Amino acid sequence: MTMMVQTDFEHVACFDVDPQKCFTPICPDELPVPEGTQIVNELNAQAAFASLRIGSKDAHCRQAIWVADEQHPQFETISGDNVDIRWNLHAVPGTVGFEYIDGLPTPAEYNYFIWKGIEKDIHPYGACYHDLHNQLSTGVIEFLTMHHIRVVIIGGLATDYCVKTTVLQLLTAGFVVIVNLAACRGVNQQTTQTAITEMKTKGAFIVECSVDIPKLIASMQVKRA
Repeated sequence: MTMMVQTDFEHVACFDVDPQKCFTPICPDELPVPEGTQIVNELNAQAAFASLRIGSKDAHCRQAIWVADEQHPQFETISGDNVDIRWNLHAVPGTVGFEYIDGLPTPAEYNYFIWKGIEKDIHPYGACYHDLHNQLSTGVIEFLTMHHIRVVIIGGLATDYCVKTTVLQLLTAGFVVIVNLAACRGVNQQTTQTAITEMKTKGAFIVECSVDIPKLIASMQVKRA
């Protein structure tokens, strides 16, 4: 006889990491990730398996020291305590690129929301800390801990940068992390695969789509029992 497992999502949160239009073909002059607009349905689907929904946005100023130009191309290294390489200007508040992809909740509809990178000399990737040294908390780890969250389901843009870094930060903080690949897209195929391998090696669970999530969470509960 097959044992039925009651799946409990009370201690599960989902995290939409930077699913902004600046990271999609909608904004070709910013940082367009191929198929970036195609993650909305999966982000919404995975939210059904969580008691809390977290969101984050890049929020950058036009005068940021890391902005690429004709003399300093994108991906060129740059010196600074909280910057590493140059990027095309993106995610400026008030622009189309700053907005979430259509079909996602507004920031006010999330249980917790993070804006990151507004200072001109700081360009973080992960959503758990404002700096590159994981010292200045955005408060999300504390929020999740306060609400007794043990498992975090993650999707967003881009797999090989902000998603990966957020995953590693949450793993270090002691959470179980599930990465939903159907809710993510990466900048580059090679760096995306490297990121997936690193996340898995560090302890993240990787699923192909949201359909796989309930069974995985149920299996974790059986192990705890």
